[in-house]
Amino acid sequence: MDTRIELRLTEIFFSLQGETSRTGLPTVFIRLAGCPLRCGWCDTPYSFTGGETWKIADILDKVASYGTPYVTVTGGEPLAQKHCLVLLEALCDAGYDVSLETSGALDVAGVDPRVSRIMDIKPPASGESDRNHWENLSVLNRNDEIKFVLADREDYEWSLAVMRRDDFPREVPVLFSPVHGKLDARVLAEWMLADKAAARLQIQLHKHLWGEERAR
Repeated sequence: MDTRIELRLTEIFFSLQGETSRTGLPTVFIRLAGCPLRCGWCDTPYSFTGGETWKIADILDKVASYGTPYVTVTGGEPLAQKHCLVLLEALCDAGYDVSLETSGALDVAGVDPRVSRIMDIKPPASGESDRNHWENLSVLNRNDEIKFVLADREDYEWSLAVMRRDDFPREVPVLFSPVHGKLDARVLAEWMLADKAAARLQIQLHKHLWGEERAR
């Protein structure tokens, strides 16, 4: 593998994982720049443009300096950069426990099987539900997770309907996440209890710990 390959990064930072089944774990986040989507509730629009060029070797050195086994590659939409797959492979080869946060709009089939794919399915309030790449459902497995970010009751009902699809992978853990400041987590919790929803409620831990000014 050529570790001189370059990617555009918005930032690399060390924090507690705020979402997914890895919530609370000290994690290195590699945020790649660029995203083809414009979700209405996006909390990282600063990653849409710009960024700095990093060689994979330098990324690996920076990650190693934090001394944690957990690494999350996020964005933006990391898969929009063709060398993201190479970076993911390099991180796995280096022995890290790697997760990828992806919008679900791009093909995830080529991602290294050692990586846990945390894939969004975009509900209507995102404004991008027509961008869902439904073929991804057939390649996910129990090492992956599906996330629905919900802004209102319509999003919630829509997500339950998606989970009833014949091609929905029942073995893949499902996360329901309320849009911070839009949908009260307690309200979502009551809906889920009433419907016995086969999903895990997740709240963005980092925002509850540090607020918007330190939400990353």
